[in-house]
Amino acid sequence: MRRSDFFKHGFVASLGAGLLPGIPLTQTYTIKDAGKAKNIIFLVSDGMSAGTLSMADQLRYRRDGIGSNWLNLYREKRAVRGLMDMASLNSLVTDSAAASSSWGSGHRVNNGAINMSPDGEKYTPILQKFKDAGKAVGCVTSVQITHATPAGFSVATEARGDQSKIAELYLTRRYDVMFGGGTEYFHKDHRSDKQDLFENFAASGYTVVTTRDELRNMGTPNGPALGVFNKESIPYYIDHLNTPEDLARVPTLAEMTDQALRILSGNPDGFVVQIEGGKVDWAAHNNDAAGILYDQLAFDEAVGVALAFAEGRDDTLVVLTSDHGNANPGLLSGSDANEKFDSLLKARHSNDWILQGLNDSSTTSQIRERIEFANGHQITQAESEALKASLNGEYKTLYRPMQNPPEVLGAIMTNYTKVGFVGDNHTSDYTELAMIGSGMEDMPAFITNTELHHYLLQVAGVEAK
Repeated sequence: MRRSDFFKHGFVASLGAGLLPGIPLTQTYTIKDAGKAKNIIFLVSDGMSAGTLSMADQLRYRRDGIGSNWLNLYREKRAVRGLMDMASLNSLVTDSAAASSSWGSGHRVNNGAINMSPDGEKYTPILQKFKDAGKAVGCVTSVQITHATPAGFSVATEARGDQSKIAELYLTRRYDVMFGGGTEYFHKDHRSDKQDLFENFAASGYTVVTTRDELRNMGTPNGPALGVFNKESIPYYIDHLNTPEDLARVPTLAEMTDQALRILSGNPDGFVVQIEGGKVDWAAHNNDAAGILYDQLAFDEAVGVALAFAEGRDDTLVVLTSDHGNANPGLLSGSDANEKFDSLLKARHSNDWILQGLNDSSTTSQIRERIEFANGHQITQAESEALKASLNGEYKTLYRPMQNPPEVLGAIMTNYTKVGFVGDNHTSDYTELAMIGSGMEDMPAFITNTELHHYLLQVAGVEAK
């Protein structure tokens, strides 16, 4: 079928077959035909701007002599590539909840909401549709499993911030695999209602794991699996690699992805999984060059796991994308650009790690020592004084206020890495979209976020009954 025919007779036509706004949660779905993709692996690097994708590829090439898995797909002409309009219902600049909801429900919602219209109408999330049709489904993330991006594929709720409620909703949905961080929303010692959701999930038939060793040794459970491996998010990858106790205790995104695929692929009707590199976004908010690039490389390792699974198969579609840009980082021009960029290869810790060890009583000497330990750079006395002032909420620049310590530290580190940022928040960029595998040939060069929802259903042959 030609691409034009696909959009004429495929998901556009399916709008008249039960995918209109206002579908009740009781609507049921089925695999009407085999479709082109039995399995869908949907990978999203949260907050990945174009510069993030480029610089991570360049950093890996300078470190390993090979590019990133994602960019190598382009070099080898193996994937189709396009752009996606990710606007939310109320803004050109989306947040992660509205972005994931657009894929999750086929509707644009206001920033902050998850699969819910402004008047309170709940939309059916895509994992529920696929599960109802008989597929195994799940999410894997490097942030809290209850965070906006996995939630957007999984549930409908008024506010993304109510992660305790989202954890409860996951139990009612009984998705097959949920791996990430967020013990604070499951453990009775951290929840305000003192519910022990770990106990509740186990009593409901889930295999519950909380450490890297337990994940490795779980095998293929007879039933769904919940893995929650840190109180908050999974550590920044650069910190993870250089903190032995964390590396021993907490799995990487690639390891969680590998185990999730082993479990989900046991379903004879196929599976759909969303895999998120969530800390890319967090590092961008912090203007943290080392944090953002190493977490993008951690995400790229998960991409490698997905591609290895799909290699040689004719039943799997791998989707690579981002939900929005963030801070638009880039390597700036200069005669020493290469040398300064290469200094990131010697970095040991994120800017977040640096700031976690500082406070308003830290001396300039302590600031300089901690930064040198983290990334090898000896900042100037003036720079350390500027960071100290920001810790006291006093520092601002000539052109725009800069009292936020992460932003100040990010600006200082630009002097040493040549990686600059336009700000510290989301941007309205059209996002990168790539596909490889079954059904990729129908992907358009430009697509809206809500259209991608229908594309995924159509390529899997899933329709409303």
